[in-house]
Amino acid sequence: MQEWSVSIFGLGYVGLSHAVAYALRGAKVIGFDIDESKIKTISRGISPIKESDIQESLRRLIGEGILEVTNDFRKAISLTSITFVSVNTPSLPDGSADLSQVRSAVSMIGDALKAKEDYHLVVIKSTVPPSTTECLVKPLLEETSGKKVGVDLGLCVMPEFLREGTALRDVLNPWRIVIGEVDRRSGDFLEQFVKFIYSDSPPIIRTTPVNAELIKYASNAFLAMRVSFINSIAKLCESFEGADVDTVAYGIGLDPRIGTQYLKAGPGYGGSCLPKDVKALIKFCERRGYDPTLFKAIHGVNEAQMKHVVNLVEKALGGLKGKVVSVLGLAFKAGVDDVRESPSLKIIWLLLDRGAIVKVHDPLATENARRVLGSRVKYASSAYECIEGSSAAVVVTDWEEYKELKAQDFVRLMKKPIVVDTRRIYKDRLKELSNKLIYICLGLGKVPLV
Repeated sequence: MQEWSVSIFGLGYVGLSHAVAYALRGAKVIGFDIDESKIKTISRGISPIKESDIQESLRRLIGEGILEVTNDFRKAISLTSITFVSVNTPSLPDGSADLSQVRSAVSMIGDALKAKEDYHLVVIKSTVPPSTTECLVKPLLEETSGKKVGVDLGLCVMPEFLREGTALRDVLNPWRIVIGEVDRRSGDFLEQFVKFIYSDSPPIIRTTPVNAELIKYASNAFLAMRVSFINSIAKLCESFEGADVDTVAYGIGLDPRIGTQYLKAGPGYGGSCLPKDVKALIKFCERRGYDPTLFKAIHGVNEAQMKHVVNLVEKALGGLKGKVVSVLGLAFKAGVDDVRESPSLKIIWLLLDRGAIVKVHDPLATENARRVLGSRVKYASSAYECIEGSSAAVVVTDWEEYKELKAQDFVRLMKKPIVVDTRRIYKDRLKELSNKLIYICLGLGKVPLV
């Protein structure tokens, strides 16, 4: 059986998750990153990603030498036969994808390949706009390496479909593998590796690079569309006494043509993928001369949802200026410490802009949020401390510990017990207590403001 050695450029969420997964499945993995502090942390077996299964596996893999990390890109290339590019592609101010890290990584890979005689496969795992691999990566790789793609080296796209919070599990148990091959030899080589990693191989789609890139963008746009759709239905439900978006979502989700996934109403989608990819897709379409009406609407509905939450708070309080508002949850979803494009942070900025005094709490993401919010808000060490003395509490992230709060906690601790529940975690406990507090629940039929 062939022994596989792979290098991974970029040790963020995607890169480190794949590095751990591939090492667990028997490949020798070398991770490369230009961030020296990250390299030092990982080399001690400490994961910068706050996911328990990654943290549990990393220390053992590092200790056994199955996974190692380095800031020497030439070493990473010379000792491996496949290199996965998993660097970030964040949004530029205009919404388009910033490909500077991809260019930098590919240039380093090409430079290192000059001295390598053996066949080497480069795989783009970063999310890049359609045609990037063939129109940017391929010529840059050939220029910097002095080699010919399809002859001296291979090139493929293999997009990732992991979810934060379950990243390692998703890499180890994928629903499908998409291989966008520049040439047949590249695709064959990558498929051999995939079948080594996955003994019970998931469906494999072998196609062109542009199709692989489009599959990734289309997948994220579709998921974002489902979130915006159900949030639109939630707002409609709020205008009818007795309506409940959870019941509506369950009812439509039983239709096998629709399904139940991503039909959970809330404050809007966030994180490192959906927001930036929808914006990048909009910009890409515009540059191709196509008006992306649907994608713009998906993004617009999402942005409007956060304003809707703030409007509900403002209406309940009769104004926000000088009012103390507690925000429970800073991460974009429970189980992670990621605040990138978090609906919570956008809601906080809107509250601050309208003159509110904001107190915040999160069991995991406070330090990341502090880097963004600074001293503009007050940080609480517990949910109880956060709601104490406030006039309104907004639940944005559905952490388990927030579900433990009881009606009497809000009544006892808050100055004016108004609860805006964007995740509907209290709807079966608080909606009948309008004589003691004001409970406003996204997607739930009218509750009179008394």
